[in-house]
Amino acid sequence: MATTLITGASSGIGKELAIQFAAGGQYVVLVARSEDKLNELADQIRKDHGVSATVICGDLATTSGVDQIVNQVKERDIHVDTLVNNAGMGALGKFAELSIDRQTDMLMLNVVTLTRLTRALLPDMIERGHGGVLNVGSIAAYQAGPNMSVYYASKAYVLSFTEGLREELAGTGLHVTCLEPGPTESSFGEDSGMGKLDVFSSSTMSAQAVAKAGYEGYCDNDDVVIPGWKNRLMVTSTGFLPRIATRKLVGKLQGV
Repeated sequence: MATTLITGASSGIGKELAIQFAAGGQYVVLVARSEDKLNELADQIRKDHGVSATVICGDLATTSGVDQIVNQVKERDIHVDTLVNNAGMGALGKFAELSIDRQTDMLMLNVVTLTRLTRALLPDMIERGHGGVLNVGSIAAYQAGPNMSVYYASKAYVLSFTEGLREELAGTGLHVTCLEPGPTESSFGEDSGMGKLDVFSSSTMSAQAVAKAGYEGYCDNDDVVIPGWKNRLMVTSTGFLPRIATRKLVGKLQGV
């Protein structure tokens, strides 16, 4: 039976993705900092789906923390077939006013951790010739984001990295997919400060719906999955507008 490792699995999209993969018959490895929430989810998965659920707690916001998680995977002789890079964070505010530590942590989690985990686990996937990588990005990847400049830039990296990796792995049998959600009902809105924005509160999708779309798209080996017609329309429209127009619009919507 295949095994899927999900980062940021304690809540929101990550939790729902773990449930989707478990319902599909895969063993799951749940990674986050909150041990209590992970244990509760693991118990739920074992009860509802009858598959193994392993909990690994760690701090994904440091390279040493990422390496410790990889070491635990190896020490427990877990062979990861699918890696779901879901862990991430955001922060609403002007670049010159937000804490540099907060913004550096954001780049670490959204960019470096995703890259480091993928590099650590991918060679074994290639050797076995099955499984793959599901990266959770955002529709923020498609334009600049004034008042969340670092977050938007980090998600542009996730999309570009995923698309490049997909081409590199063509013919290996691996699936490589980028899930690009829009505003979603999760703790992200509150944690990032975006929850107070009208555009966020008025157009959110459920984490369950987003995860279902992402899981099905990954199983179908889609390159990019954008859940929800409103989000797809928004992404499509950015292709018809000059970048100066889209960044001014986003800046207005995210005024602080």
